[in-house]
Amino acid sequence: MTREAGQQRTHRDQGTHRGQRTHTEQRAHRELDPQELPGDPFTLGVASGDPLPDGVVLWTRLAPRPLQADGGLPAGCRIPVEWVLAADERLEDVVQDGVQAARAEDAYSVHVEVDGLEPGRTYWYRFRAGRWTSAVGRTRTAPAAGAAVDRVRVGLASCQQYDEGYYTALAHLAEEDLDAVLFVGDYIYENEINAQAGARGYTGDQQLPEVFDHWLTTLEGFRLRYALGKTDPDLQAAHAAHPWIVTWDDHEVENNYAAAVSQRNLPTEEFLQRRAAAYRAYWEHMPLREEQRPDGPDLRLHRRLHYGRLAQFDVLDTRQYRSDQAYGDGWKYPGPESEDPARTLVGDEQEEWLLRGFQESCATWNVLVQQVTFSQRKNAVGRSRVSMDAWDGYPASRRRVLQGVRDAGIANLLVLSGDVHVHYALDIKADFDDPGSATLGVEVVGTSVSSGFDGVERPDDWENMLRVNPHMKYYAERRGYVVVTLTPDGARADYRVLPYATRPGAPVSTDASFVSRTGSPGFVPAPVGERGE
Repeated sequence: MTREAGQQRTHRDQGTHRGQRTHTEQRAHRELDPQELPGDPFTLGVASGDPLPDGVVLWTRLAPRPLQADGGLPAGCRIPVEWVLAADERLEDVVQDGVQAARAEDAYSVHVEVDGLEPGRTYWYRFRAGRWTSAVGRTRTAPAAGAAVDRVRVGLASCQQYDEGYYTALAHLAEEDLDAVLFVGDYIYENEINAQAGARGYTGDQQLPEVFDHWLTTLEGFRLRYALGKTDPDLQAAHAAHPWIVTWDDHEVENNYAAAVSQRNLPTEEFLQRRAAAYRAYWEHMPLREEQRPDGPDLRLHRRLHYGRLAQFDVLDTRQYRSDQAYGDGWKYPGPESEDPARTLVGDEQEEWLLRGFQESCATWNVLVQQVTFSQRKNAVGRSRVSMDAWDGYPASRRRVLQGVRDAGIANLLVLSGDVHVHYALDIKADFDDPGSATLGVEVVGTSVSSGFDGVERPDDWENMLRVNPHMKYYAERRGYVVVTLTPDGARADYRVLPYATRPGAPVSTDASFVSRTGSPGFVPAPVGERGE
């Protein structure tokens, strides 16, 4: 039975709920009876995301034939989709339910913004369309604002290239005890998929359709690439198990793009058309709110979430507003171009928003959820090349962020990153060239889910990188993810790895665990005998 309306409101059609826009540009739609669906429409699974103390976003997309244009559904229709959220896994103690239309112009995706929930508790949800019922998903709200919280535990994941490996890491991630998953970019890759050479071995009846044998340029192409990835059962399991907090990196549009600048030297107008298609497909396939709906080639993705007084999560976008990479990108020697104080990785408005958030924060842990490596990485003693695509290529931007940390008196800074397909544990130094300078925080860089095939047990540059970067405490190149646990006493990073990704069924193990104590930043190995479970 539904709980009393005074305790939990029921929203029957959320088309304008919680500040959602009305779609004045829409033409009249034919309502398609769900009984007419040609097959199971829930082939892409379910998801939830962006947990607040009183609500979450629930997501699905109707696609009975996911590898066909429009998911095998007709153009210009709207399809009513029922949803239910309950306090128990059997969905008997119903908290809220409703109906929301899946519309053709949104690729028949559904984003249900549920509010009026209780803080810090687990819920279960499900969708129904006609005779078809989705899998049951589990989600969890954030703790109440200002609440004393004993623990927040999140998974950090990124970089899942479909044709370079199986998503087995996500199957293990689904089994973790987590409050949320933080996915920091490269959810899809825009490259041409070579099915014959790919790790998944598509042959015969399993051959991928020809539509995947090209680089992504159109809205239809981006939609199909997301649909391909979301057919993966391990990805579906991880989404169904935990709420996700997502941000993008470059491959959701084009490798190493910078704002309106294409790495492949496309004319600006053409590239912005591609970016608009990519951003729209991203929103359609992620558990994001209506306020994140893109406006052409623009989508405000940076946002802030709180877990009581324990943690403030600032989710950044380091692609949409950045200055073009200096010196033509790649690993280059720094110089006047990269050192230009006007250069920015996050844009002026986002930077001001971030620094203001530092000043207003009352959290024990301030966590930056972002894409590219924040800390310095050199490959030689003395003068060294650095990555122009990471924060090393934007040192003035990094200095401004760290000065903001100091000005706000932030004692516990944690940066969570992805992008580079390796695990790092790094101390964030006031002066990276002076190992004795103050440590201002720590950075966890998580490896890829599948990008880079199996990886290697020890990279060729392992010894050199640890030698020339004394603030680098750990470096590994296997597929996997990281479990990050925050408590009032400290932060812990457990680095999970898999021995292979090019065939299914890999086991998972904890390769290393590091802790940083509250008020005394800097990573040290976790005490011997503590298990990262």
